[in-house]
Amino acid sequence: MERVAPEQVGLTAGGLDAVDAAVQARIDQGVVAGAVTLTLRHGRIARIRTLGLDDIEAGTPLAEDMIFRIFSMTKPITATAMMILHDEGLWRPEDPIARHLPELADLQVLVGEDGRAAPDHPPTMAELMTHRAGFAYGLPLGEPKDRIEALYRQAAILSAPGLDEMVARLATVPLAHQPGTLWRYSLSMDVQGAIIARLSGQGLADFMRTRIFERLGMADTAFFVPPEKRHRLASLYFKPLDGPLEKLAANPMRPDPDSEPGLAMAGAGLYATALDYARYAQMLLNGGTLDGRRIVSAAGVRAQMTNRLPDALLETRFVAGHQRFRPGFGYGYNGVVFTDPERAGVPVGRGTYHWDGAAGTWFWVDPENDLAFVGMIQLLSYGAPPLQEITQTLMAEAIGAS
Repeated sequence: MERVAPEQVGLTAGGLDAVDAAVQARIDQGVVAGAVTLTLRHGRIARIRTLGLDDIEAGTPLAEDMIFRIFSMTKPITATAMMILHDEGLWRPEDPIARHLPELADLQVLVGEDGRAAPDHPPTMAELMTHRAGFAYGLPLGEPKDRIEALYRQAAILSAPGLDEMVARLATVPLAHQPGTLWRYSLSMDVQGAIIARLSGQGLADFMRTRIFERLGMADTAFFVPPEKRHRLASLYFKPLDGPLEKLAANPMRPDPDSEPGLAMAGAGLYATALDYARYAQMLLNGGTLDGRRIVSAAGVRAQMTNRLPDALLETRFVAGHQRFRPGFGYGYNGVVFTDPERAGVPVGRGTYHWDGAAGTWFWVDPENDLAFVGMIQLLSYGAPPLQEITQTLMAEAIGAS
C-alpha cells in the first residue's frame, strides 16, 4: 500500500501527531509497553508509527512487522468469511442454526440454577451473527452468580480438540436466555467457525487462508506463528490495577502455537500485523475488493456493517469491555456499528464499524470519511486505557482541520 504525507489525503500532520501523543502518553505512564498504529485514508497509508518498546527489560523496540495476538479482532474477519458463503447462497439469516449444525437441534434454555425449558423458537443464524442466540462463553465473568458460564467451563467447550467436538459439547449445555431477547458476549463466532467449515468443506483455517488472507496479501495472518516468524511475535504484558507492567512468559488465555491448532477459534484465534489488518480494513472500505480482487460482495460488506439491534435493546446500555452499547452505538455482524455518532457521543462518520481485542488491539473503518485505523498493543489488563475512543476523538480533529 502506498505511503503518502497526511496532507495528500486530507489529514493534518498535527492532528496525527496528537493521536501519536495520546498513545505515547500511556507508554510514558507505564500503562502500555509499546504500540504500532496505522492510519489509512483514500486507500493510502497516511501514517504508520512504532511507539515504545516490545520488551521493556531488554530495551527491544517494536517494528512495523511485529505479529500481534489480535484475539477478538478475529471476529470481524469471521463475519466476512460468513458473508462469502452467504454470497454463494449457502445460508440465510432466517435459517435455524441447527439447519447447518444438526447437533444443536435440541437446545434448551436454562431456568434457575439447573432447570431447563424449551426455547420460544430455535435460535437463528441472524441471532448467531449478533450475540443474541443465547450462547455464553465459558469465561469467569460474574461469578459466583453467573451459573451458565460455570456450566460451559464444566463442559470444557473451549478446550475441545476441534470444532466438531466443540459443537458436540455445546449441545450438552443450555442456552443462557431465550433466543433474540438479549445481547450476550459469547462463543457465537466460534460456532460460526464450525458452520464455515461445514458449508465450505474446508477446515476453517484453510478457508480463511485461501479465500481471504492469500487473496488480500495478508502474509502474516494465521491461527499460529511458525517458528521462523516467532522472533516477530510481540511480547505480551499484564498490568494489575495497582502495579507496574509485568511481562508474561506465556499467553495465559491460550498457548501460542507454532503450528496449526486443532481448534481454530473463529472468535479469538488469529495473529496478524498492523499492515495485514490494514489490508483487511481497506477491503471493507472498498466494498469487498482490494487490488482488483473481489473477496466478498458489496452487499455482503453492507450487511456486515449494518446495525441489527433494535433501539429498545440498545436502551438497556449493556457493556462488553470498552464497548458501551447505547442508542446510536449498535451492532452489525460481529462488530459495532455507529448509526448516530452524535447521539453516541463519538465524532466518527455514520456507519463506522469497529471492534477490539483482549490484548488491547483495536480498529475501525469509517466509510463516510473513507478512513481506517489500526492500533496494536499487547496488554492484558482490567484497567486498560480506552484507546479506541481516545484515538477516534483525536482523529476527528485531524480530519476536521484539513
